[in-house]
Amino acid sequence: MNAKILIVEDEPAIAELLAFNVQQAGFTALKASDADAAWQQIRKSPPHLVLLDWMLPQTSGVVLAKQLRADPRTADVPIIMLTARGDERDKVLGLESGADDYMTKPFSPRELMARIRAVLRRNIPSMPEEVVSLGGLELSPVSHRVMANGALVELGPTEFRLLQFFMTHPERVYSRTQLLDQVWGTQVFVEERTVDVHIRRLRAALQVAEKDGLIQTVRGSGYRFSCLEK
Repeated sequence: MNAKILIVEDEPAIAELLAFNVQQAGFTALKASDADAAWQQIRKSPPHLVLLDWMLPQTSGVVLAKQLRADPRTADVPIIMLTARGDERDKVLGLESGADDYMTKPFSPRELMARIRAVLRRNIPSMPEEVVSLGGLELSPVSHRVMANGALVELGPTEFRLLQFFMTHPERVYSRTQLLDQVWGTQVFVEERTVDVHIRRLRAALQVAEKDGLIQTVRGSGYRFSCLEK
């Protein structure tokens, strides 16, 4: 896949190194040193994935990630957050800001390319393309839309795939590990806590339509999609 990767990094040496590795992996590298330059690149050539540094001048990577998720042009574009912050709270903050994955510096170029491929792969539709209707929700893989009682539900790409998996496998309990394998893929290097973050984001999106109760926590086991009350 000749995907376009937008690298948002203000350190020229790091940006050049990332661009080199991205190009060596067969992707097209686009570069931006701050949020304004990133939006200029997006308007000129929409990317398939964004590598986003946390510590940017003026507008931080966390703020930019939230802006990307809020803009219809980039709402479905996967984001990998790059940062020197390795604390668990920082990882959760990065994921909750809209990032699909999180890498702590320093990291190996090989691992980064593996994560890029994995994130791109899981954002290519691989599940059934039929419209799924359940629990008052209607999910269309082709149009990438979810409707709740006739109203559009705004979901990021990972939350969409998570909901699609749940709706096509209702009433079954899945552990975090099983969900990582089924939704994220077996080649993804992410922690189980990532599942909890995306479950919270999915519930928050469904709460607007009072459908968050469809995603149930089964204590000690995992999560399930159920139309039945606990």
